[in-house]
Amino acid sequence: MKYLILLSVIFFTSEFLLMLVKRSNKSDSKHRKDRGSLILLWITISLCFTFGFMFTNHRVWDFLNYILFSIGLFLIIIGLIIRWASILQLKKAFTVDVAIGTEQKLKTDGLYKVIRHPSYLGLLLIMVGFSIAMNSLISILLVTIPMFLAIHYRIIVEEKALTVGFGEAYKSYKTKTKRLIPWIY
Repeated sequence: MKYLILLSVIFFTSEFLLMLVKRSNKSDSKHRKDRGSLILLWITISLCFTFGFMFTNHRVWDFLNYILFSIGLFLIIIGLIIRWASILQLKKAFTVDVAIGTEQKLKTDGLYKVIRHPSYLGLLLIMVGFSIAMNSLISILLVTIPMFLAIHYRIIVEEKALTVGFGEAYKSYKTKTKRLIPWIY
């Protein structure tokens, strides 16, 4: 349990630092349309962690629970790697709020060659990993469903902005890639 708490502190700290450092600049943005999706993500993440940890089963631990905990930790680590790799691949173009920079180019290589929103896949894997590691079916439901819905809304907002910002290039890119889960969705 202490590892789960430590990982959650690391995750929150990294996301908070992103929020402070990677906000879009009004003078560098040609299109900004966040539509409350950043606030929704932060509220959802906070509530998911709060309620998920409230229903954590930390009393019953047998071999299966340790296996599930390990799977959860593995998903958290894979999610962090995917999220940070996608952020690093976007370089200056990554912002925590939905904005298209004046000099921004459409990213279609690296992780973005496989899916359009790898940072959200990473975020979803992180949250699913935490929910599995919490050792409770209720925690899994309380974390996974709201997070998927919040991320889905964010993707809809972002894809509208990308379509306005990049036009036919983005529409063509959408036909070649999946939104969030490779080969599925």
